[in-house]
Amino acid sequence: MTIAIDGFSSCGKSTLAKELANTLNYIYVDSGAMYRAVTLHLMNTGILKDGHFIQEQVIQELKDIEIQFVYNAEQKKSETYLNGVNIEKEIRTLAISKQVSAISAIGEVREKLVSIQQSFGVKGGVIMDGRDIGTVVFPKADVKLFMVAENDIRAERRYLELKEKGENLNLEEVKKSISRRDYLDMNRDISPLRKAADAIEIDNSELSEQDQLDLALQIIQDKKKALEVAN
Repeated sequence: MTIAIDGFSSCGKSTLAKELANTLNYIYVDSGAMYRAVTLHLMNTGILKDGHFIQEQVIQELKDIEIQFVYNAEQKKSETYLNGVNIEKEIRTLAISKQVSAISAIGEVREKLVSIQQSFGVKGGVIMDGRDIGTVVFPKADVKLFMVAENDIRAERRYLELKEKGENLNLEEVKKSISRRDYLDMNRDISPLRKAADAIEIDNSELSEQDQLDLALQIIQDKKKALEVAN
């Protein structure tokens, strides 16, 4: 099966996707990490600085960007590599979070990454999370989930996550960053964040990670049975 998980930032999409992949022995692809990798590359090359960039330079630079996911057996998870270098830690900072939406809105960037993402799903047995997976990348996915959570809870989760990584920031700054990203993601011209018509919404504001996993597994099992009956 192909499973698409979309939703807002800090709603636990990646956590759920990774747990489902481990449980079902599926391939997990973090589409958001790919956009973060492009953003990091542009920052490192000086093309993206303080939120400013020249779009033609971004498009030109895409040919020099190669993104891979390599499984870390010790950590039991896939990690993001940019041009052969492990950048998993570097792409999870608030600095990247603040600028990734603007880069994600560039049509040529999305075209390149969507093509790569779709290639991962050719054989099925894949779980991918992001913001346009069920609407653009895999519009015919067997299962589509859409994750939501209350804004304050999302901000608290993100704040604690960044604090553990040594980020020096406050909760209000995180709230503003999340709100800004929500607005940009929902209002971009290309592939905006939308809930697919056939997606099942999961509000995990009050759910534990195990409760969330159990609910998603039940949804997947129900869909599998329905497909078997239909065929």
